[in-house]
Amino acid sequence: MNKKIFSGVQPTGNLHLGNYIGAIKNFVDLQNQEGNECVYCVVDLHAITAKQDPIILKNNIRETTATFLASGIDSKKSIIFNQSLVPAHSEGSWILGCIARMGWLNRMTQFKEKAGKDKEKASVGLYIYPVLMTADILLYDATHVPVGEDQKQHLELSRDIAQKFNLDFNAPNFLRAPEPLIQKNFSRIMSLKDGTNKMSKSDPSDLSRVNLTDHKDQIMNKIKKAKTDNDPLPDDDKNLSQRPEVENLLGIYSSLSGQSLKNSINEFSGKNFSEFKEKLADLGYIDLEDDYCKHAENSFDLESIRNSSLKLAYDSMFGAGKNVISRLLPETIQIHDDDNPGFHGQAPEPIHRNLLEFSELIKTNGNIDCGLATDGDADRIGLYNSRGEFI
Repeated sequence: MNKKIFSGVQPTGNLHLGNYIGAIKNFVDLQNQEGNECVYCVVDLHAITAKQDPIILKNNIRETTATFLASGIDSKKSIIFNQSLVPAHSEGSWILGCIARMGWLNRMTQFKEKAGKDKEKASVGLYIYPVLMTADILLYDATHVPVGEDQKQHLELSRDIAQKFNLDFNAPNFLRAPEPLIQKNFSRIMSLKDGTNKMSKSDPSDLSRVNLTDHKDQIMNKIKKAKTDNDPLPDDDKNLSQRPEVENLLGIYSSLSGQSLKNSINEFSGKNFSEFKEKLADLGYIDLEDDYCKHAENSFDLESIRNSSLKLAYDSMFGAGKNVISRLLPETIQIHDDDNPGFHGQAPEPIHRNLLEFSELIKTNGNIDCGLATDGDADRIGLYNSRGEFI
């Protein structure tokens, strides 16, 4: 069965081994599987649920894109773009937010964890984050979404919203309920200094994480200093959950080597930590530096990929013919850019659907007289109306 896969990464900057194992390595593997159509998005709208410096955010978007390319994601095989350049994500989020129920969002555990005790001060964006994630997925008619433990609940919500929309408007299969893709031999990557906390760029200690731009000697030093305990490496996984730091290091080794945790335990049973850490450090060195620098420093390369992939992203939406936004956008999409002023594309004709109930709901005319253009300095792309005004 051919799969259409959608996934995204927040442009938080300073990507680390947890990001690589949890998402990017898997993206490359999925891209290279025959029959897969992959859409990979830098989800900058999700990033602004926390306060951002616009200049830093823009640099982080470029850094994340450069990391995608350096890691082996091929812009000729996969669609790579940043979320805010496609207004349909925001539009779809509003429409689907009118379908989602408060009770469903109240059950989302990730909001409770991130908002903490004083959730009254949390942003509304953080609360409705899963609805935007739903729009991201459903716009592209994705069949499968790679998810980790912390996103399973959000994917279930997207399925619930899709099914309710189809039921409310008597349109079976109008929105496709996506299936989860669970990564094999994957462990949630925790801090090298505390096996009970996620590996994070916000940890004040740089020794808590392996950055994707670290040199080999830096990685070796961090792995050597990674916290363990006084007991030898285990013979089985019976009591491994009580040794979080050891479980984390064995999990990292298993993920990078592509083998099961059980096989990793058998490989190092009875051996000392120094031998294990040396092998782990060798696996943990991901040589991205040359490719990363090449892409990060080549503005034209990144802009060219952005423009071509943006066209493909729209084609992907229109080609699906089922998404809730495609009928509201013009058939011809023009993208103007200082680096590429002549770029334009003709989107495929959407499949005709019975949208009577949907049209009644949103009270709008499907033939919007508008297009896409940049706003002056080409830093923003958005919709404009027939009078040339941004809307």
